[in-house]
Amino acid sequence: MGAAVKPALVTWDDGEAACLMGIVNLTPDSFSDGGELGNWDQVLARADQHLAHGAQWLDLGAESTRPGAAPVSEDEELSRLLPVLQGLRQHRPQARLSVDTRHGRVAMAALAAGAHLINDVGGGRDPGLLEAVAAADAGLILMHMQGEPGSMQVAPTYRDVVAEVEGFLAAQLSFATAAGVRREAILLDPGIGFGKTPEHNLALLRALPRLRQSLGRPLVLAVSRKSLFPALLGPGLSMAERDAASHMVHALLAAQVAVIRAHDCRGASHALTLARALSCGVMP
Repeated sequence: MGAAVKPALVTWDDGEAACLMGIVNLTPDSFSDGGELGNWDQVLARADQHLAHGAQWLDLGAESTRPGAAPVSEDEELSRLLPVLQGLRQHRPQARLSVDTRHGRVAMAALAAGAHLINDVGGGRDPGLLEAVAAADAGLILMHMQGEPGSMQVAPTYRDVVAEVEGFLAAQLSFATAAGVRREAILLDPGIGFGKTPEHNLALLRALPRLRQSLGRPLVLAVSRKSLFPALLGPGLSMAERDAASHMVHALLAAQVAVIRAHDCRGASHALTLARALSCGVMP
């Protein structure tokens, strides 16, 4: 069994090709696969599936942040998260582990248990989370979300969605670095589907080159299976059809991002391979 990857190795170079982050939902109510991973064997199988299909990261989430989701207590989030995190550190020590949380206490415990990165859908609103990441010298994703999960899709409104998301991420990036988080360990996520209409989401996706340039940090693309696709393509899309649509966007925007977060890593990996082949003219 190899040595575990150290948190201090988390550094993002904007010139590197996009990598894959496989989603591992530990919640009973996530929008596309809640409750699928009800025991350790199922979790390990999903993790191994992602890794076999090219994921460089596993993103563990123990609180659903789908539209309309009710919050869970930090104790409940930790009870779902820590046994899995500790199990993966023991049985898959080479896996790079991200924890999807917006709570400082959860982030601190996750980092102490061996997580390498915190994927903060709250965008650094909890100062304790930034302090925990800085103390652990870990990686950080800061995401934009308007409002809270329970109400964020109730008439989201912006004067200029791109400018407002850009301003929020710039401010939170400054807060994070002031708290001691290494700038080179931070990625930014415009938060597709988090307090946005389909029109807002499209505007942000078109603006990825602007955001990447103005913010000076690599970006995360997290569109997998989101409601943008039935809004564009018609209601009633199956999850397989949402995956196919997601991978089209992955291929189109791969050059603009550092991380693609996906439920179906096999399809996402194929999309990245095709995007690179078409861009570089080189066989994989």
